[in-house]
Amino acid sequence: MYDQTMTFSLARDRESDIKKTLTTVYDALKEKGYNPINQLIGYILSEDPTYITTHNNARSLVRKIDRDELLEVLLRSYLGE
Repeated sequence: MYDQTMTFSLARDRESDIKKTLTTVYDALKEKGYNPINQLIGYILSEDPTYITTHNNARSLVRKIDRDELLEVLLRSYLGE
């Protein structure tokens, strides 16, 4: 059963939704005076929602994104895919 490589695929419209949400969360963190990159890294590594502010509903929004999906969107963006 574990002999073959698993594949993961994300629909492009879902990717767009994740990017919008991530931008909203980034902006909320920045507005509250946090370093958004550090806070998002803490959240991604731990999945602890307390790294994300409740300002502008950011914490609730980010929790709707699966961590695997978030990582895929970040890697695609970084690698230019």
